[in-house]
Amino acid sequence: MELVLDGLFVLLWVGSLVATFLPLLPATLLLWGAVLLHEALTGFQELSGADWGWVIGLGVLAMTLDNLAALLGARRYGAGCAGMWGAFLGGVAGAFLLPPWGIVLFPLLGAWLFEVLAGKSQSAAVRAAWGTLLGLLGGVLAKFLIHLAIGILVIRRIF
Repeated sequence: MELVLDGLFVLLWVGSLVATFLPLLPATLLLWGAVLLHEALTGFQELSGADWGWVIGLGVLAMTLDNLAALLGARRYGAGCAGMWGAFLGGVAGAFLLPPWGIVLFPLLGAWLFEVLAGKSQSAAVRAAWGTLLGLLGGVLAKFLIHLAIGILVIRRIF
């Protein structure tokens, strides 16, 4: 029975890795749910307190990086305060107005629009929008790698 539960965790972990690339799916929460379900079904005997600390801490890091990466990318490519606010507000609006694509498109448009409204040139606004895109992609990559690490940590303990 334990092998079935271990296999179930692996399937759920792979599902959370796929969900990392799909906007609006809370991949980190899905991964935490998979770990919690496995441990609950096996009597909380396979992960130590330190393991749980790593799972939770890495998960918080993944969510933080995912949420801040677009802003940091915009900033790195020259966005001012206005562009960063535009990227943030664009991401929030995009999540509700045009999911899932709005999460990618609206931060770009928001960074560009707010930079233009703040008096920056078109080329500077486009550069800030490009930084937003790179930040978004970097955040997804970071979250994927962290989810991979969490899964490997758990698999090393359960097998």
